[in-house]
Amino acid sequence: MLNTSDATTRLDDPRTREAFETAKKCVTLYGVVCAIVLATVVLLSISGQTVTAFMWIRAVVLLAAAPVLHRLTVRAAQGERRSYERVRAITVIMPIAIVGVDLIPGLCPAWYAVMQAIGALPLIAVAFLTRSPGPRAAFPKSS
Repeated sequence: MLNTSDATTRLDDPRTREAFETAKKCVTLYGVVCAIVLATVVLLSISGQTVTAFMWIRAVVLLAAAPVLHRLTVRAAQGERRSYERVRAITVIMPIAIVGVDLIPGLCPAWYAVMQAIGALPLIAVAFLTRSPGPRAAFPKSS
């Protein structure tokens, strides 16, 4: 069992702090890209272009996920194991789901799929960061 002082020491490791700081920036970037996607959908709609319900719903849902994911990342950086595990899982599943759905023919325009894929890239970075040696050492597997 990991005692609190060991966990704090591991979280204070420069590699761990740097990984989590970068992860928080990546999640923020994800949110910015999602906001740009939603703003693009809004502008196209206002200008009379065709915008589907799928595009609206997906843009809103993915943007809404950004603050939740950011909060989980902050909590993981503070030592909360459950948040760390959730961030690790979400940042693997979301990019796969985003790209996978975009590959369904005729579901959305190519520009939309590309913008969504660009938004998934920071999440992929977080998936790798949370699996780097620093964060893994801060959250060793329990026996």
